[in-house]
Amino acid sequence: MIPTEDASARKREIEEKLKQEQETLAFIRENLEKSDQLTKGMVSILSSFESRLMQLENSIIPVHKQTENLQRLQENVDKTLSCMDHVISYYHVAKDTDKIIREGPTGRLDEYLACIAKIQKAVEYFQDNNPDSPELNLVKARFEKGKESLEAEFRGLLTRYSKPVPPILILDAIGVDEELEVQEEVTLEHLPEAVLQDIIIISGWLVEYGRNQDFMNVYFQIRSNQLDRSIKGLKEHFRKSSASSGILYSPAVQTKRKDTPTKKAPKRPVYIPGTIRKAQNLLKQYSQHGLDGKKGGANLTPLEGHDYDLRVKHLNDALSEKHGASAGKDDVLDIEIDSYIHCISAFVKLAQSEYALLSEIIPEHHQKKTFDSLIQEALDNLMLEGDNIVSAARKAILRHDYSAVLTIFPILRHLKQTKPDFDTTLQGTAASTKNKLPTLITSMETTGAKALEEFADSIKNDPDKEYNMPKDGTVHELTSNAILFLQQLLDFQETAGAMLASQVLGDTYNIPLDPRETSSSASSYSSEFSRRLLSTYICKVLGNLQLNLLSKSKVYEDQALSAIFLHNNYNYILKSLEKSELIQLVAVTNKKVESSYRELIQQQIQVYQRSWYKVTEHLTDRNMPAFQPGTKLKDKERQAIKDKFKGFNDGLEELCKIQKGWAIPDKEQRDFIRQAQRKVVSEAYKAFLQRYANISFTKNPEKYHKYRPDDVEDMIERLFDTSA
Repeated sequence: MIPTEDASARKREIEEKLKQEQETLAFIRENLEKSDQLTKGMVSILSSFESRLMQLENSIIPVHKQTENLQRLQENVDKTLSCMDHVISYYHVAKDTDKIIREGPTGRLDEYLACIAKIQKAVEYFQDNNPDSPELNLVKARFEKGKESLEAEFRGLLTRYSKPVPPILILDAIGVDEELEVQEEVTLEHLPEAVLQDIIIISGWLVEYGRNQDFMNVYFQIRSNQLDRSIKGLKEHFRKSSASSGILYSPAVQTKRKDTPTKKAPKRPVYIPGTIRKAQNLLKQYSQHGLDGKKGGANLTPLEGHDYDLRVKHLNDALSEKHGASAGKDDVLDIEIDSYIHCISAFVKLAQSEYALLSEIIPEHHQKKTFDSLIQEALDNLMLEGDNIVSAARKAILRHDYSAVLTIFPILRHLKQTKPDFDTTLQGTAASTKNKLPTLITSMETTGAKALEEFADSIKNDPDKEYNMPKDGTVHELTSNAILFLQQLLDFQETAGAMLASQVLGDTYNIPLDPRETSSSASSYSSEFSRRLLSTYICKVLGNLQLNLLSKSKVYEDQALSAIFLHNNYNYILKSLEKSELIQLVAVTNKKVESSYRELIQQQIQVYQRSWYKVTEHLTDRNMPAFQPGTKLKDKERQAIKDKFKGFNDGLEELCKIQKGWAIPDKEQRDFIRQAQRKVVSEAYKAFLQRYANISFTKNPEKYHKYRPDDVEDMIERLFDTSA
């Protein structure tokens, strides 16, 4: 139970708090009453303000609407005045632009095009609003004048700044620097950049507003002329530089031989075509060097013998006359061929560059047609020149000058190498344009194949004329010419093989075709098939040559000389094949060619050796009785012995006298034949002398015993040597 004191205290405390709360409540009520009074006053004020604002709005809105109408009227007036000014400006366009249009766009193309735009808008306005207005005709005339000025500016810029590409720059563009792994591509800049941009702008305007394609015709005519002049300039450069230095540069035609002098390679591969003169020089070297490995065109030894000396003199005189009187003509031909090869490569490079330029100026849907027209003149000139080369070769073939066909080979090889780039460059042009190069290639292949076939036939049908036969039995001119011609084909094996393949398809040579190799295009033939076909062709020429040599050998009345003649020619053919790549080429289809010629050579040596039988038969005991030492000989027996000695002496002297004037150019073969014959005759003669050494058959033994064995050997050693 709570104590009484605590309860009283607690009660007093509660009463005090209650009193305080009552006072607070009274204060709050008082404040609420004041707030209600203030609220009522504010509501009264706001109601009064709203009333006044509504009165003001009712007064302002009519004024605002009237002002808005006035502003709209002002804007309409301004727009009307602006339109009037704009319309009036169309009537002043002709006058305002007259000076600029008359002066032309040169030097201020942007300003000029802005004037043209004004004139064009005026034309459109009058056409839409007043087509019968005289001002329409005036601005139309001004527009046409402006368009003509732009076309003239287009032509003028192209004419002034289009220049032929310098020959040196062309050579750099088509050249290949073999010493550099990373090659810099030479860019051909036909027009200055600022001029090019102006031309592009004019072209774009003419395409959009000019409504004609005349400027495209102007473009291809001017650029076509420059393309043709660039190629002609390259030709002239070659004529001048070749005349002064004799060094010609070629982009694609390279000699296959590796045995060139060691010196720093030029920036562009060197090629000197000179195929006709090359064969003539080889003939000259053949007359000076022979088959013993000395330096020379075919590594041949001197052709010795009396008649050989006359033939060498005649050949040298002929060559001197050729190089003296006709060397200039040959040089011109060499330059023309090499120049043509360069021009083909130059055409491809320049045409590619022209297309790149054209694609920036001419609209895309007109580019192929314009490009086709642009290249026609230069392409036609190149094809015409190629046709002239083919025509010249055909005329030479009609004269049986088959070496002239060799001029076609480097050109044909280069044309085939260039054809992929050619086709890519001419992609999209007319079919007649794209077919020009294949047509020329076909023409060259046909001419070349015909020349090769006729050459093979000419070898077979070369007439057997006594005056044309070497009196000393040395190598016939037909043999040397045939081998030299075949050696020229080594540099163009694929070209010659494909040439034959494209024409005869293997039927002439009975070569089975691989189905993968059959095609109407020569380029589809595999190199292996072409090599086999060329090998068979060379075998055919060698076969025809062998038949002709056999026929020619019958001209000689002396069978031994005939054998020497065939021996020399067979040996020359074999050594020439061995010392060149011909032997490997022939072996593709005839593995036994080497052994066959060695067998033929041995056969002729045996035929020649039989010519000595009429001498050595006097050294035998045939038809001779047996003699007893110390027995007196009968007259008949003594005479038989005398006849033996006399027959040997006379036969030896006659043969040595005749055969001394014969020739065996190959020193190795000459020594072999001498040694073999010396051994046979010397041994038989020694045995003969020994048999009759102790037999007295004459009072004058020196009359019959004229030669010692050493003398006989010396006489045989001097065979085939007019200087001995």
